Amino acid sequence: MKRTANAHWNGTLKDGKGEITTQSTTLNKTQYSFKTRFEEGVGTNPEELIAAAHAGCFTMAVGAALTQAGFTPGDLTTDAILDLDMQALSITGIHLELKASKIDGVDDAKFNEVAEGAKANCIISKVLNAPITLNVTYGA
Repeated sequence: MKRTANAHWNGTLKDGKGEITTQSTTLNKTQYSFKTRFEEGVGTNPEELIAAAHAGCFTMAVGAALTQAGFTPGDLTTDAILDLDMQALSITGIHLELKASKIDGVDDAKFNEVAEGAKANCIISKVLNAPITLNVTYGA
């Protein structure tokens, strides 16, 4: 299976602008620019897309792991906070904030074990070369 995306850029780093389109066209000529990446502008940026991908992948992995363990997952919500070092122009880490409703038969220790496993093993976690931290609020 292959997934694709396309990016187009025109102009200088600070004054140029670009568009990102995904295979599904959920993003279709979505704008990005220096301002959306390094300041506050309208549009998206690569780091925001990485955070979104990580939040989605991790949350699905938690649901899958719970299902494989014989439990029925309830509400799972993850915020992914990506830290971008502007001086080094590198991602220095991603912090995942998972909030989950209580699940019959799953205590705090088991849920944390599942969440840690998902953090280590979701597809996006495996491809990232940055520290990943996790905080779990279970039974919210």
